[in-house]
Amino acid sequence: MSFNHPSFGQISDDRVIIFDTTLRDGEQSPGFSMNLDEKLRMARALAALGVDVIEAGFPAASEGDFESVRQIAEHVHEPVICGLARSAPRDIEAAGKAIKQAKRGRIHNFISTSPLHMKYKLKMEPERVLELIAFGNKESRRYTDDVEWSAEDGSRTEPEFLCRCVEAAIANGATTINIPDTVGFATPDEMKALFTMLKERVPGAEKVIFSTHNHNDLGLAVGNTLAALEGGARQIECTINGIGERAGNAALEEVVMALRTRHDRYGKTTGIETPRLLSVSRLLATITGFDVQPNKAIVGRNAFAHESGIHQDGILKHAGTYEIMTPESVGWTKTSLILGKHSGRAAFRDKLKALGYEDLDEETINTAFQRFKALADQKKSVYDDDVRALVDDETRDHAHISLTTLELHGGTRDAARVVLGLEVNGVPCEASAVGNGPVDAAFRAIGEAFPHEATLALFSVANVTEGTDAQARTTVRLQEGGRLVDGQGSDADTVVSAARAYIHALNKLLVKRQRGEPEELEG
Repeated sequence: MSFNHPSFGQISDDRVIIFDTTLRDGEQSPGFSMNLDEKLRMARALAALGVDVIEAGFPAASEGDFESVRQIAEHVHEPVICGLARSAPRDIEAAGKAIKQAKRGRIHNFISTSPLHMKYKLKMEPERVLELIAFGNKESRRYTDDVEWSAEDGSRTEPEFLCRCVEAAIANGATTINIPDTVGFATPDEMKALFTMLKERVPGAEKVIFSTHNHNDLGLAVGNTLAALEGGARQIECTINGIGERAGNAALEEVVMALRTRHDRYGKTTGIETPRLLSVSRLLATITGFDVQPNKAIVGRNAFAHESGIHQDGILKHAGTYEIMTPESVGWTKTSLILGKHSGRAAFRDKLKALGYEDLDEETINTAFQRFKALADQKKSVYDDDVRALVDDETRDHAHISLTTLELHGGTRDAARVVLGLEVNGVPCEASAVGNGPVDAAFRAIGEAFPHEATLALFSVANVTEGTDAQARTTVRLQEGGRLVDGQGSDADTVVSAARAYIHALNKLLVKRQRGEPEELEG
């Protein structure tokens, strides 16, 4: 059996379409906002990864979102580029204009269908919702033949009404039907039954692709996604690292590797270049300032680590005793200790390429190399994670504020005092401050050099690698009004690492001020 789709042509029954919504649903997470350059960089990485559809944003939400979708549509050609829209004329028009330059463009229109949402959110009767479904899909077809429709809160919608909604969407031009578990309420058996029911009962169901979009509020997003495939879905909506509203979405890397590793069970394939998964995961962490937790499946640093003596013995005898996939299949390397103070620029470039940093400009490489040499003078051994940390630090957005110097004075007798130099929009400045400890003094000095109203909401420090000479990776969360941003920094000196993280957060806050806050949406 195969589907004939306007963007993909004939699609075999065993081929799963990967719809990535990192730049839309993922970016709606508090603190995860990206600027235009970061979105373009992420979109290019997703294209190289092999995703089939990139949901680039919600064009009607803000001028920044519109421009992001437009630029991605113009410059990223391999995947289908999708813009989200409510079932409203203004939204659909904005989405249509934003994707106009795309080689293959899609409009994804949606409306709530559950009794709870219709009564309290929309304040509409079911018949009015059906009218808007018909309108939204007809209107979207004016701009593109590739139209997706979503039933927001579909998993809590009454089955009979959901069938009527899906039938109306198909009859009015939708080519993909998405049934989201918007609040992460469903269980896998319910999700499988839902898609089975729709494919059996809705006229015209055989003419469209069914899609699944699952949130992780109960930790079931990946399980529900796989169950939806068993029920007949052929498109998976997911995000890198599982980011998204509240507890996030189904993680792309987990779903893809489940299908690959358990092909015996699911019999489905994707177009994802799995050895790129780790580098794309790390790129997103760099851009957003959010690391993945160490025990995260596939891309967490402990995913292929073995400490137990029993496990180590088994791995040495046969890797399959405790590993169900190879590290190389998702982008990890077996060796991590090959650079030192005698390594040259060529070796450093080769290491960057091996770690997935293929799109760095010459200035970033040179700066990162100088930091690497300084680090190698301080440490006996430089690990892969050390290199990643300092390169990630250099690729974060420092467009407005950057740290140039930092001096620390203190001890048991005197209060900590920090003198630091900054560049603010290219203008050098210097400030000093006394604080309750060196980190507090550094943050106060930044506030002297660049006054702001943001308050510190979180501060955490972790080591990048083991040992007393390890680099510190610091996370700082700042809050200003309704805006919440996270920044990261790394350095062998914890105070410098903290200052870098604070400045990174300030830069992200300035971007959010310029963009304005987009309206929050559910998937």
